[in-house]
Amino acid sequence: MLISEAFAQATNSTQPEPTLMSLLPLIGILVIFYFLLIRPQSKRAKEQKQMREGLQKGDEVIISGGELGRVTSVGESYISMEIAPNIEITVLKASVQTLLPKGTLKSIDTGKSSKALKNNKPQKMSETQGSSDEDSNVTPAGETSKESSEKS
Repeated sequence: MLISEAFAQATNSTQPEPTLMSLLPLIGILVIFYFLLIRPQSKRAKEQKQMREGLQKGDEVIISGGELGRVTSVGESYISMEIAPNIEITVLKASVQTLLPKGTLKSIDTGKSSKALKNNKPQKMSETQGSSDEDSNVTPAGETSKESSEKS
């Protein structure tokens, strides 16, 4: 044989026992996770629960769908809220995200004033149509029939 047999050498030394110093990085990571992630999240959840339990008639809230409204009645699991004059909806208390300060709904600018809505009444169809028949014949590609015949 060209290659001689190799025998494993027996080691007399054993692996060192884990000490506190080898576990220190793991303990440090757990402490960091607790103070940066777990504790603030549980604190926030506790504040949300207290806010939902403290809801009362007249409070202004934002629900998870983004609707703003005023609470009109409070039950054990549900609330009724007015989102517009004479329009009430019933939602779960758990869907309430934010409790707004009183008077917030009146101060919100939606970009539409009631005067502008009254002045811009819908126009009749005959007024909105174009004056020429060629311009009103639009193909699905957005070209007029005159332009599409010129390209052909």
